[in-house]
Amino acid sequence: SSVPDPPRTPALMSHFSTVKTELRQIEPLVQALEDLGLTPEKGQRPVRGYRGQTVTADLAVSMDQGGDLGFRWNATTGAFELVTDLDLWKQQIPVERFLAQLTQRYALNTVLAASLREGFQVAEQTNSQDGSIELVVTRWDA
Repeated sequence: SSVPDPPRTPALMSHFSTVKTELRQIEPLVQALEDLGLTPEKGQRPVRGYRGQTVTADLAVSMDQGGDLGFRWNATTGAFELVTDLDLWKQQIPVERFLAQLTQRYALNTVLAASLREGFQVAEQTNSQDGSIELVVTRWDA
């Protein structure tokens, strides 16, 4: 006698996309997200997507509109990767532009932290109309 196959439930295709980044440290990443007006949560957090699907990320940002944003550590690349449901992306700027802004803020925060550690102080910070940031740091050597 043959055993009938169990009933099959339609498999939900994952809608989550993974985007590689060069973001390697969590603190400047958290600061960069906060600089952009977001509220990241550290720790193993669910990232919500299409029809209530979730994936786990090391850092998550709940979004009012669209799917959440998550960042997962990728040990192979030694960097965080963005994980989100791009079909639900409802932000005011495209994901590529968001990542460019995030990477810029991350770089700024990384440079500021390293400068302070080395005894430098920010003398001037100018945000240009083209979106670039000019930073002048000084140090008085005794």
